Amino acid sequence: MSFEKLKLIEPIQKAITAEGYKIPTPIQRQAIPIILERKDVLGCAQTGTGKTAAFAIPILQLLYEAKDEIRSKKIINSLIVTPTRELAIQIGESFNAYGKYTGLTNAVIFGGVSQKAQTDKLAHGIDILIATPGRLLDLIQQRFIDLRNIKLFVLDEADRMLDMGFIHDVQKIISKLPVKRQSLFFSATMPPEIIKLANTILTHPIKIDITPEFKTVEAIRQAVYFVSKPDKKKLLLHILKTENISSALVFTRTKHGANLVAKYLIASKISADVIHSGKSQNARQRALNNFKTLHTKILVATDIAARGIDVERLSHVINFDIPNIPETYVHRIGRTGRAGLGGIALSFCDDEERAYLKDISKLINISIPIIHDHPYRISNNGVPRSEQLKAKIPVPNSKSGVPKKSGSFRFSKNKKRWGRKTNANKTKT
Repeated sequence: MSFEKLKLIEPIQKAITAEGYKIPTPIQRQAIPIILERKDVLGCAQTGTGKTAAFAIPILQLLYEAKDEIRSKKIINSLIVTPTRELAIQIGESFNAYGKYTGLTNAVIFGGVSQKAQTDKLAHGIDILIATPGRLLDLIQQRFIDLRNIKLFVLDEADRMLDMGFIHDVQKIISKLPVKRQSLFFSATMPPEIIKLANTILTHPIKIDITPEFKTVEAIRQAVYFVSKPDKKKLLLHILKTENISSALVFTRTKHGANLVAKYLIASKISADVIHSGKSQNARQRALNNFKTLHTKILVATDIAARGIDVERLSHVINFDIPNIPETYVHRIGRTGRAGLGGIALSFCDDEERAYLKDISKLINISIPIIHDHPYRISNNGVPRSEQLKAKIPVPNSKSGVPKKSGSFRFSKNKKRWGRKTNANKTKT
């Protein structure tokens, strides 16, 4: 099916053709006709499946067709709520691209920056508002925003809202919306809390489930390195210097960890930057733009900051820290392999993270290949390869089970490990 068959109006068709869109993705193919019929939608689709266009295109069309009925320079007709600044900015860019021939206007508001530029734009009047929950509630309280005339409401990345603790803010926002409205609810996963929230927002929704939530990983080449925690930075540097990596998004568990990794790479003459919620908005946007234009080769990020990063032809995702939530792994590696393209996802797993890796393999139903051939691997005896070389500890031969060097070590069949000989091992004479 082509976009021409979705019955889009000429101004929007012209815009998406200019963007190079030809064939709609599954979520676009299913959602656009339903939204144009003014029905509520409950959509399960992860970031990277073309979800933004799936709701932005029909919203623009509905508002354009009803401009004589509902449009006013002082009234906001559509509200999109999303969890992060980066995602809000990208949604705003999408509305600008798809709606550039419609005459419809939008504003993006988020915290962490001065509100003046945002309130000035609101004062001129807009049709579509894209917002993060905190700044939205703040400006509502200051009477800069009135939601009583909202005709179309979108809650995007609902599961991330839950993870970030925004659910109560979302409920406050919903209470300020008119009862009569069209609502669209999108989430990458559907845990019970999200389903409960959806039931408070939607009226007789049409359910759309783009289940290849875990199928997308099949297009991505995955591998795991077993490495001790202290050796992770050395392994990362080793891979970046020996592999053909054009760009890589490196995930850490914490902001502090992201800062340390980026600092280490920069000190090692690797072009790198860092993005997390502790950075100013200007710094985050500058880092993201540099990464998109390949001015920066490596971007180190935390999960919250990375949601919304959409980089075409990203070659590698590297899990410096294995996530403790299996679904997070899918979200992370989904940054590469976008739009059917291939990609590579590498993960560094220390002893404490093995249980996380097991949960991930169970979720995606794939046994992730292990890369043994690297200088920092952990052997069966739990000693990093780099330490073995220093201490000249023999390494078991994977085929025969005997040491490459005998020395004063022996393999105990009972204990299934390497250890020193003792007098008790010797035969008495």
